[in-house]
Amino acid sequence: MSDLFSTLKEKASSKQVKIVFPEGLDERIIAAAARLADEKVLTPILIGNVQEIQEKATSLNVSLNGMEIYDPKAYEHMEELVASFVERRKGKATEEDARKILLDENYFGTMLVHTNKADGLVSGAAHSTADTVRPALQIIKTKAGVKKTSGVFIMVRGDEKYVFADCAINISPDSQDLAEIALESATTAKMFNIEPRVAMLSFSTKGSAKSPETEKVSEAVKIAQQLNPELVLDGEFQFDAAFVPSVAEKKAPNSPLKGDANVFVFPSLEAGNIGYKIAQRLGNFEAVGPILQGLNRPVNDLSRGCNEEDVYKLSLITAAQALEQ
Repeated sequence: MSDLFSTLKEKASSKQVKIVFPEGLDERIIAAAARLADEKVLTPILIGNVQEIQEKATSLNVSLNGMEIYDPKAYEHMEELVASFVERRKGKATEEDARKILLDENYFGTMLVHTNKADGLVSGAAHSTADTVRPALQIIKTKAGVKKTSGVFIMVRGDEKYVFADCAINISPDSQDLAEIALESATTAKMFNIEPRVAMLSFSTKGSAKSPETEKVSEAVKIAQQLNPELVLDGEFQFDAAFVPSVAEKKAPNSPLKGDANVFVFPSLEAGNIGYKIAQRLGNFEAVGPILQGLNRPVNDLSRGCNEEDVYKLSLITAAQALEQ
């Protein structure tokens, strides 16, 4: 395991947080949860039919010791969740609606987080991103001052660590969105012991090209700097001007970054998604994520093609987020 995850494991073990896994019958989830429980890193909460989960665990030859298992159809505190859900949805759901909706494992699991019965949630092994994120946006909601959640990847290669955002959620963020993504990404960077130096990326460096696309980014820089004047943040930059000191000296000699950025905010989802995949496939970086940020409580989304190790690692990240919050 890389130093990155050893550090996260140490953080998570310091306080036994509870992470809920709505896909409690998935073999990858059960295997990763068993490992996390056995190592006493966190307390997994599996959602699903108790007998079916027990049978699946037996077939996998893993123990369910140290875990909690809840079946929405037989949950003894369901009325409490129903009342809390109706209140949270502010007239958008009746009690009857809530009883039906909370039989959905993602909604049920998200309500466990909202009512402090769990500290975070990991889903997506068998569900779409929308199925995971929608309950979080409706129930947990974004933090004060943040309009939208966003998704970052931690790009790791040996001792190198960088944050790429947004690579998962917002297709065409505006200037305000980009500024929020930058500030949230800086916070995420600190969680991974990265002292943030944020570059707002474009195809232009400091006005070398003029278009609505470049002006959107330069405006985002101004907003972010106003919101957090202490943060080392600048733009708009082409990637080389943000990352290569010799290029930065020529293109942006007065920038505080000096070609030493480690948090990169892409101008669109298209650019971010392409960028992280190029680094992953051509640069041999490990792409850790996507890590969702901007929510009041941590919820993270697995890929449906994930394996047990992916579940294990994202669970550690979620636990670390919970401790930070």
